[in-house]
Amino acid sequence: MKDRLFVIGQYLLPHHLVSRLAGCLAECRLPWVKNTFIKWFVRHFQVDMREALTQEPTAYEHFNAFFTRALKDGARPLASRPGAILNPCDGAISQLGRIEQGRIFQAKGHSYSAMELLGGDHERAAPFMGGAFATVYLSPKDYHRVHMPVSGTLREMVYVPGRIFSVNTVTAQGVPELFARNERVVCLFDTEHGPMAMVLVGAMIVASIETVWAGLVTPPKRSLKTFRYDEAARAPIQLEKGAEMGRFKLGSTVILLFGPDQVRWAEELGPLSPVCMGEALGQAQENSAPI
Repeated sequence: MKDRLFVIGQYLLPHHLVSRLAGCLAECRLPWVKNTFIKWFVRHFQVDMREALTQEPTAYEHFNAFFTRALKDGARPLASRPGAILNPCDGAISQLGRIEQGRIFQAKGHSYSAMELLGGDHERAAPFMGGAFATVYLSPKDYHRVHMPVSGTLREMVYVPGRIFSVNTVTAQGVPELFARNERVVCLFDTEHGPMAMVLVGAMIVASIETVWAGLVTPPKRSLKTFRYDEAARAPIQLEKGAEMGRFKLGSTVILLFGPDQVRWAEELGPLSPVCMGEALGQAQENSAPI
């Protein structure tokens, strides 16, 4: 009953207003406000500050700076096995598997359209039909920078407007097509293992989504917006395996897509498996090649 009421409440809340107010609080520089908030957050969510580059919580200029904190060198070693597909972020596996009949498994009784996830364009989604997906949920205590699973060249970025439901286990089980309804940023890369999509999904009180090449990605008018990066007038944006590609200001979800027969997810991973950025999420197939 409690979970059902939580899901119903998600439909009634003014998502974007709540998130804007949270964003204002997260950017507040008044010491008594930001220090109180940060110290409470560290205690409540048991954040391990020993791995942070700056370990003193009150040294950050505001909550968002603390939340997107950098880690010490070596805190997240990268899997060195040839062909390893790196986990892009800290968190827990929500789901992972195959894209079947154009749909991605969300939770028991729910799936959603891969085409809608990527912005509703059939041609954009076509290379991923029959491919593989992995969904990783970032909890509040996690490191919130997102890194490249493999080296890639950015081809396209799409901002897709939408609602911003919470993305925890309860809403994944109770809100149909959750990840194809929420606001998100779709990043498409060309890699040595074929096309790869990284989808950064917004959520309740997520103040913003940023990428290293574009900064804050929230157009003034919340309408679908496509940015192409494979035009002759633009210098190519190439990111190495393990390099930072984006970050969340407050937590959310990353969805990773590859084409068919390109990758094989690690057998030991399943729903709720804890993961750290840089660990092996899977392995490139021996016959994988650019498409």
